[in-house]
Amino acid sequence: MKPQDNIQSQWNKVCARIQKAEANRFAVRWLSKIVPDKMEGNQVSLLIPSPCIHELIKQNYADRILSFWQEENADVASLNLKLAPALQRELPLQTQAVLKPVVSLQTQTIETTTDSDMPQSLLNPNYTFDTFIVGSANQFAYAAAKKVAEDDSVAFNPLYFHGASGLGKTHLMHAIAWRIRERHPEQTVLYLSSEQFFLHFVKALQTKFEGTNRFRDIFRSVDVLMIDDIQFICGKGATQEEFFNTFNYLVSHGKKIVLSADSAPQDLHSIEERLKNKSDISGVADRLKTRIAQGLVVNILPPEYELRLGILQAKAKLMSTPVPNDVLDFLAKNITSNVRELEGALKRIVAHSELLGTPINIDTTRVVLKDLLKISDRVIGMSEIQYAVCGHYQISLSDLKSTRRERRVARPRQLAMYLAKILTPLSLPDIGKAFGRDHTTVIHAVKTIEDLIVRDKELAADVDLLSRRLKGETV
Repeated sequence: MKPQDNIQSQWNKVCARIQKAEANRFAVRWLSKIVPDKMEGNQVSLLIPSPCIHELIKQNYADRILSFWQEENADVASLNLKLAPALQRELPLQTQAVLKPVVSLQTQTIETTTDSDMPQSLLNPNYTFDTFIVGSANQFAYAAAKKVAEDDSVAFNPLYFHGASGLGKTHLMHAIAWRIRERHPEQTVLYLSSEQFFLHFVKALQTKFEGTNRFRDIFRSVDVLMIDDIQFICGKGATQEEFFNTFNYLVSHGKKIVLSADSAPQDLHSIEERLKNKSDISGVADRLKTRIAQGLVVNILPPEYELRLGILQAKAKLMSTPVPNDVLDFLAKNITSNVRELEGALKRIVAHSELLGTPINIDTTRVVLKDLLKISDRVIGMSEIQYAVCGHYQISLSDLKSTRRERRVARPRQLAMYLAKILTPLSLPDIGKAFGRDHTTVIHAVKTIEDLIVRDKELAADVDLLSRRLKGETV
């Protein structure tokens, strides 16, 4: 047997041992790209195809590889991990998987097996499809998320969730990651916040050429890239451009991208505001918004009463202390802004009962949540009204605030102003300012809607529906 045949045979056996020991948690694709070079004395040399894989193997797997090799050949005393740039050039970049998320059954979080520069993809074990309560406000988002998670083809790319804070965007993103890891444990799924993406890119820039190349190797090798709160990348020139290039690369290679933000792509105002007089970067911003809009854009609306009650009932079943149905109903009717606030209120009243021994009823709930509940004079936010109207009439927030005068845009705008007048304590100038108008426009809008609802039954029904939905009443 030739010496090279001997080392290749031993390496094949070492790979088989690692794969069996790791139970699919080791990046099998990395092993297939490592080439055994030669054996000199008691040292084995391995050729590593890229700096990222070289660093990862050196820090995390060198000892394990050596241990398994010694079981095959007791004469081996050390490894020599050699970077081989030529190998890297011969391989398609998408096959150089340099970031492998690992599901830990003990912690039920996704740990990122990588070098110390890479942020970990930590997922909430409670954020799965099974724990997501579906209602009319989020059923489309839920269906789209399951499609991405359970369909191996890329039907739409990217999937883009938008809506106010606390409506379930992060929950759905975590659920997608869990389901993909469950179905395809060999795939690379990276979930992180836009802040993590930004900080990692800044760190890469500090090491100049080598760091930015490593950054690109890592982020362009994933099978699924998920970034939460993408609006915070907008306006950060170099970071935004790097994300755009990564985005294009992954889409062109059939990889999945899931994003979330607080507003629709065309309404990412920070792009416009921060990039004035920077036409080159502004061009990137426009292209990025256009590419995002080419995917599936899903607006998650504030939860309606039935959905809020369903969420509370599901959460209450997990509590150690029973919560009366009338209290759950009371919370569902009076906390309408978002799911996060709703769950927080439930936890507070249960904790108060357990710690102080007080009963859980509507009276104690009023006391415990007095800083949160404003029953008689609850203030409905302008953003709630605008999102509700946009969702009902299927128009964008930018259209609602624009100067466009066609009826499909102007009528919802007038209706939103009318709702703001009757549901909020805002002054007419303040309402007008929220739409880029003056108070006289608001007066005209209110008068128009008041006149129309007398004779237009469909519009009157829309006003009634939106009013009750915003006030948290049953619809």
